[in-house]
Amino acid sequence: MTQPNIQACLKGDRLAQKQFFELFKGKMFALCLRYANSREDAEDILQDGFVKVFRDLGQYAGAGNFEGWVRKIFVNTALQHLHRQKRSPLITDLDGQDFPDETDPYMAEEPPAKNMIRILQQLPVGFRTIFNLHVLEGYSHPEIAEIMGISVGTSKSQLLRAKAHFRKLLEGSLTA
Repeated sequence: MTQPNIQACLKGDRLAQKQFFELFKGKMFALCLRYANSREDAEDILQDGFVKVFRDLGQYAGAGNFEGWVRKIFVNTALQHLHRQKRSPLITDLDGQDFPDETDPYMAEEPPAKNMIRILQQLPVGFRTIFNLHVLEGYSHPEIAEIMGISVGTSKSQLLRAKAHFRKLLEGSLTA
């Protein structure tokens, strides 16, 4: 990956900022889609994330992976977006519930990555958030517990339930 010209971005060079945006937009949009309830929400998170990255760019000290630094800002932005929505609780208690088959029969015709993101978006917010943080971002259960204000045990149980629900949705999309 080409390294963005951070100094030019800090000086307000629009061309450098556009190149920066183009360099990261695809990966960061995919990240946003995984946390969002819809494409529109993902676009909002993407925009907010880039605003924060450009605002805080001067704080990047050059230590560590730059893309990892950008990614962390986007994960935090997505989590803040979920907290602001407050449409549904972040922790989901689905003991004893049967999950209806919510899969779209047309999903099988889509490219696998898009299909996976749509399936992921069907997970309840709490499941999706913990699944993303642990499985896709690599956070440990103690880190997730701290980020979300829950116990380590709750993080672990939510992940197990998320995986089971994801598996069921995935199987439904493959047989549709």
